[in-house]
This record gives sequence, C-alpha cells and structure tokens, in this order.
Amino acid sequence: MKRPMKQSIRGVLLGTALSLVLGAGSATAQSGDKPQYGGTLEIGTVYVTLSALSFDPNDWNWKLNHDTGQYLEQLFQGDLSKAKSRGGPHAFVADGYLPQDAIKGELAESWEWKENPLRVEIKLRKGVMFPEKAGVMKGREFTSEDVAFSFNRLISSPKQQKGYFNHVDKVETPDKHTVVFYMKYFHAEWDYRFGWGYYSPIYAKEMVDAGATNWKNAVGTGPFQLTDYVSGNSNTYTKNPVYWDSEKIGGQEYKLPFVDKVVYRTIKDEATYVTALRTGKLDILETIRWQNVDSLKKSSPQLKWNRWLNMSGTFMAMRMDVDGPFKDVRVRRALNMAVNKDEVVKAYYNGNAELFAYPQHPDYGPYFQQLADMPASVKELFAYDPAKAKKLLAEAGFPKGFTTKVQVCSCNPDHMDLLPLIAAYYEQVGVKLEIQPMEYGAFLSAMSSRTHAPGYFMNSGHVNPTRTIHKSFITGELWNPAGYSDPKYDAKMEEVFRTKDEPTRMKMLRELTVEILDAAPYVWLPTPYIYTAWWPWVKNYAGELRVGAVRPGPIYARIWVDQEMKKKMGH
Repeated sequence: MKRPMKQSIRGVLLGTALSLVLGAGSATAQSGDKPQYGGTLEIGTVYVTLSALSFDPNDWNWKLNHDTGQYLEQLFQGDLSKAKSRGGPHAFVADGYLPQDAIKGELAESWEWKENPLRVEIKLRKGVMFPEKAGVMKGREFTSEDVAFSFNRLISSPKQQKGYFNHVDKVETPDKHTVVFYMKYFHAEWDYRFGWGYYSPIYAKEMVDAGATNWKNAVGTGPFQLTDYVSGNSNTYTKNPVYWDSEKIGGQEYKLPFVDKVVYRTIKDEATYVTALRTGKLDILETIRWQNVDSLKKSSPQLKWNRWLNMSGTFMAMRMDVDGPFKDVRVRRALNMAVNKDEVVKAYYNGNAELFAYPQHPDYGPYFQQLADMPASVKELFAYDPAKAKKLLAEAGFPKGFTTKVQVCSCNPDHMDLLPLIAAYYEQVGVKLEIQPMEYGAFLSAMSSRTHAPGYFMNSGHVNPTRTIHKSFITGELWNPAGYSDPKYDAKMEEVFRTKDEPTRMKMLRELTVEILDAAPYVWLPTPYIYTAWWPWVKNYAGELRVGAVRPGPIYARIWVDQEMKKKMGH
C-alpha cells in the first residue's frame, strides 16, 4: 500500500508534479483484542446539546459534517494511522485542522498538481457504491459526476460564503474516475476548501431530486446511513452493508464498520448527560467540563480519559458596525483590562484553562506565538488593570460607564456560568451588562441576520491557522460578530492565501494575529481544557474527535464494542 509523500501539501511548489497516492485505513488498534462486530455505540458528542441544523450541504451550515459525515464522504480525510494512540504524533481533536502530514484520500485515491493551466487532477477510488435507498435511488457506483454535481451545486448556492470558491475556475470530469479542478490562482486552503472542510461532502443528484432537506432521503457512500432522526433527542445511523473501506488489525484485514449502529444522543441538560455516562447509557461522552471530572472518576473509576485544550476561542464580541461605545478602541481595550483573566483561569476554571490560546491555537505549532513573545500593547490586554480601564473609558467619553446588552447561548453551560462573573468585573468600572440568554437557533440566527446585540458572548472554532483569522475578522464574513472591517487587513489576508511558501505564511499570520489582538474587537478570554471519557468496552479508541472539519464518522467506523466486557460490568 502506498503512503502519502511527506512533502507539505499546502506548501507544494506549483512547478512540481506532485502526486500523492493513498490507500485505505491501516491504523493499528490500540487493543490487542480481536475486533468484534455488532452492537450499538451510544455517544454524547462534542455537540451533545445541539440537534442537527441541516442535512442539505447547500445550506452551508457549519455543523453539517458532524451530522452527515457518517454517510457523506469527502475527497480527503485525516489519516488515523498518524494518531497518537497508534504511535503517531497527532491528537485529531481539532474542529477544522489537519496537519499537513496527516491527510489521506477518502473518495480520492490520488491527486496531482499540473500547470498551464493551473489545476489539480484527482483520481477517484473505484468500486465505491451508493447503497440502494427506497424512494430515492438504486444502488450504483460513485463517479466523478457526483463530485462535479456536489461542488457545482455548492458554488451556485445563494447561501455560499462570500469568496469561498473564488480561486476555482471550473470543475471537469474527463472520465468516470477523474475530476479536475481548474484554479484561477494558487490558494493556501485548496485542500481544506474542497477536500475535507466544512462544506465539501460528496453526494448523489438523486438525493437532491428526492429532497435533500428531508433527512429521510439521506444516502451516501459512508460507513453508516442515517435511519432515524428525532430533533432534540437523537440521530441514529445504521451500518452500510456496501461500505468500501477496511481496517488492518493484527495483520488481518477487517471490513468496516464494526458496530451495527451509532446513536448520537442530544441532551441539553449537563447533569443529565453526565449521569447518562456514569450509568453506562452513554458509551462515550466527548465533552465534559472540569467541574464534573473528579466526581466521575470517584463514582466510575473504570472510565478512560482524554484531556484536550478547547479548539474554540471564548470571547465577548463588541459590535463595531453599529453606533455605540464599542466603536472606540479605547472602550474595547478597557473592557479587556477590566477582567482579571488570571483569576478566571485559577478561580473559575481551577487551573483547567490557558490564559492565551486564541485566535491561534498552541496546536498549530509555528503559527502560534506565545503571549510572552507578544508586544507590550497585546500583553496589557491580558493584565488586570481596572484603574487604566476606568481612565480609558473616561477618555472615550464614558467616565461613569454605560449599559449594554449581551446575548449568550443557553446551550453552553460554561458560558452561562462565566458571563455573570465577567459582568461582575465590569460593574467595578461602571459598565453594566444586560444578559440575554437565547436558545441556539435564535442565537445563531441573530448573528447571521446581523440583528444581534452590541455584546455577543460566544465561542468560535479556530478551524485552521488561516481560516481562524479570515472567518472572524474579514469584512462581511458571517462569523465576524464584531463587524470588524479594515480594507488593509483584508488585503493582507488575501495575500496570505496566495503565498505558496508556508514559512512565509506563518510569519504573515503571526503579524496579522498581533494586529487583530491589538484592535481588540473581542474581550479575549481564557481557553478551557475539555475532557472526553469512555467506558473500557469501547475499543480502538483514545478520545479522537474529528478527522476533518467537525467530522467524526471515520473514527466511529473503527470502534468496536466488547459486548462481553460490557455485560460483565453490569451494562
């Protein structure tokens, strides 16, 4: 079996004919046990409180891959043979970042850059089948036409993110198993944007003809098929009998998936989903706050654990695109200095947080710059100084402070607990927060319609080292709740995307990170550690969460349940 070349994918020299040929999964199981087939895997996922927001890729919904990634595959995916649990270097917990040496083909078998004209030629895996779906489609082979249809529909969607595919000229299908993306220019996110990102699943035209918004019409080439969905309760995925991939364990090849069913449980109440794990109703709970860890370890000492630094930044966005105090940078900097962030780390999180891990993430290596290496103007935003905060507020014309509304999602227990603490700090400098909790649908809708409050308390995924800057701080971006807009900053970001040399991009992004921190469109808050726990009957798993943008499907396909162990443990 051929392996990917170690050469950087994003840093590829366009003048070089680069071909990467990749095979099916070959990760080694962490357990010496022989894999078992059958059973159901009950999961409280990273998004345990949130139901599916859409099943149609045309909606450009951020959570789509999480809910469809069991049955809709992509051109590329994360290579789990590179996971730490399998002797590799990578954790596979990032929401939308794959290290350059950890990308392999999924529906793609190989790809090659060519010039004159600039293009990427992708050879597709043969023998991949869509299963028969009554009322939707007959079973048939996956072809290049499916890739072209999926991307052309995505690009033509009225909901598409502005400029997301501007670098793509056209998509052609010279034969049944070849698809060619013609590029207008090099783009540093080329593989992310159409290969393994948030908006790049491949599906059949028949699903769209039957009605892609209806989950009952869902069908794809993945390891499982969506067979039941109850909003606010569960997603049920059943084994795809014609799935193509396999796993090599102990020198033997095993057809995937191992379990018959995967069930996502949607549980909005924190105490309830923690109890569900404790009582064995959940096999895996992927998101556990530190407050619940000690009690779980005492009550259920057999649980296995993984600790990871949240891949989402926590902040209060301050709207700069509407009239109000937040248009003045002195106010925004004052509100940063008014919060004792060290105290938040030590007293609120009990040390289970990092003071500085956003907008870049420490896992991004050289893209990330430590706070200690930042200029003084950035450092002071993380130092508690209420006296200077009051001085800046007075200079900005608010000597007695002001009152402002802040919206927060009731779906996030951490935010519901943390925001009143932040409000208490602000009262010390004369600023009063009117806190408005909202259900997730209304909360997200307020931002997307730009009707959200002047203060907007949220977290946002880092995605990857380039996207974390672009999506949150570029003019007109949906995930820019502060409404930050600077044409010069936009131009610098565009230059980053067109820069082929990765070390140069790293330097440019470090500079852009400093610039946006200084501008303070957000109150930059600490990043908490999150825990994942699972019962020992869950095999071939070590807390991996995603192998592409919010997509866990290939991880779950490789898990098996030791039924005898589960029974012996009383569950």
